[in-house]
Amino acid sequence: MQLVCPAGNLPALRAAIDAGADAVYAGFRDQTNARAFPGLNFDLRELRQGIAYAHALDRQVYLALNTYPDSVRLPYWQAAVDQAAELGVDAIIAAEPGVLDYACRAHPQLARHLSVQGSATTAPALKYAYERFGIARAVLPRVLSVQQVERLCEAAPVPLEVFAFGSLCIMVEGRCQLSSYVTGMSPNRHGVCSPASFVRWDEHADRSRSVRVNGMLIDRFAEGEPAGYPTVCKGRYAVGGEVFHALEEPTSLNTLELLPRLAQAGVAALKIEGRQRGVAYVRAVASTWRQAIDRYRQAPERWTTEAAWQQALSAHAEGQQTTLGPYHRAWH
Repeated sequence: MQLVCPAGNLPALRAAIDAGADAVYAGFRDQTNARAFPGLNFDLRELRQGIAYAHALDRQVYLALNTYPDSVRLPYWQAAVDQAAELGVDAIIAAEPGVLDYACRAHPQLARHLSVQGSATTAPALKYAYERFGIARAVLPRVLSVQQVERLCEAAPVPLEVFAFGSLCIMVEGRCQLSSYVTGMSPNRHGVCSPASFVRWDEHADRSRSVRVNGMLIDRFAEGEPAGYPTVCKGRYAVGGEVFHALEEPTSLNTLELLPRLAQAGVAALKIEGRQRGVAYVRAVASTWRQAIDRYRQAPERWTTEAAWQQALSAHAEGQQTTLGPYHRAWH
């Protein structure tokens, strides 16, 4: 199985490669990708350097062009596809049919991966993307049970990539409306949940902090309480006389214990979420998964998780807690 790691900037890309990633995925510094945070991503010079670094070590670089342009902005995404081909990336990761169609026609030699934002959760959906756009791989959304993943591996016409570790999304990717409801800007159209320009932090006399998104109170943290980047789905709200994480608790997906089952199912690649995270996160998570995958490859029948691996992953998990998420649903 290939280990695919996030690269939000050039130092993170190098850290991922050095820690054992088989491939990294990155984005341009604009709204063509779904992590369009200020100060994140690559310009052409940086991405060229990153590709050279990866290719010198026989690793791959994938470019995320996975947001949804409207018809007026489609030429910007088409230009991004052209730049990807010129730079020599190993694949683009796209979801919008117009972007995939353009890449298929203009640059047939450029590999196309169907993004998780494409929300392909059935064999017919994967078959359509393969026959219509010639995709070489598909990234499955984080809403499937492990039994569903196994069945798709049997029926899919292309290799499948699944998320192995990182922040969870409560929506079927490509379908969230929460950020656009609060800010008017959709993560799937504009590249980011809770755009930074709408976020405001306030400190109070008791040294607590509150955070609002476009004026809407999302959360309040006591002095010293850890606080992550504020997204609408992971805020705490007053509901029925209680204040709690009404939509989703801050936690990270961790499928390490399922590694043998995913390998036996035929999963082609394990993806680590977190282009918005720092170098320390990328290095620690990539090296941990590299050790686990290599250990499994050497002796599948004797493979077990190690406490040190789980501790390392939990230390970098959102909210310092992990879950198997939909993978362990009893119904499938």
